[in-house]
Amino acid sequence: MILPIVAYGDPVLRKETEEISSEYPNLAELIANMFETMYDARGVGLAAPQIGLPIRLFVVDASPFGDDDELSDEEQTQLAAFKKTFINPKILEESGDEWAFNEGCLSIPDVREDVFRQPEIVIEYLDENLRKHKETFKGIAARIIQHEYDHIEGILFTDKLSPLKKRLIKNKLANISKGKVSVDYRMKFPNAKKKR
Repeated sequence: MILPIVAYGDPVLRKETEEISSEYPNLAELIANMFETMYDARGVGLAAPQIGLPIRLFVVDASPFGDDDELSDEEQTQLAAFKKTFINPKILEESGDEWAFNEGCLSIPDVREDVFRQPEIVIEYLDENLRKHKETFKGIAARIIQHEYDHIEGILFTDKLSPLKKRLIKNKLANISKGKVSVDYRMKFPNAKKKR
């Protein structure tokens, strides 16, 4: 089932998220719905707060990067098969020299900016079968995880921009929260005027 994606300005995007247990109701169905919602919006990652749930869960599928000619063959191959569910994740380590990459977000349509992040992470998480993993990710894979991980920490990529960039996009963000933006996927806008 395709769920509406919560837009910038909704308090759930700033909430501290809760860990979930194996008893979480309909977890497999929720994960399937999150993937379906992400694909419908042509995203490469989706965190639970973006569908209104303040829980520590996100999904990623980097396969669209699998045919990016600007990446090495090795990275293209790795990303083409990079589809994962992260439950109760914890980034243990971030390392390397920060690098810029142009990021966007399904909750903040039509805004893309360069964001600096470290190129390598070590993360501990449970998969969709609640099996525990501790893995190292690099490059684009690490970046997608860091972006989604920020969501479950109540952080948006726009928080990482310079004060000048933030001022430049302030009106655009206000318009997004009011629903004054054109999107071709389902969204829920916190400050949209109700139609009479």
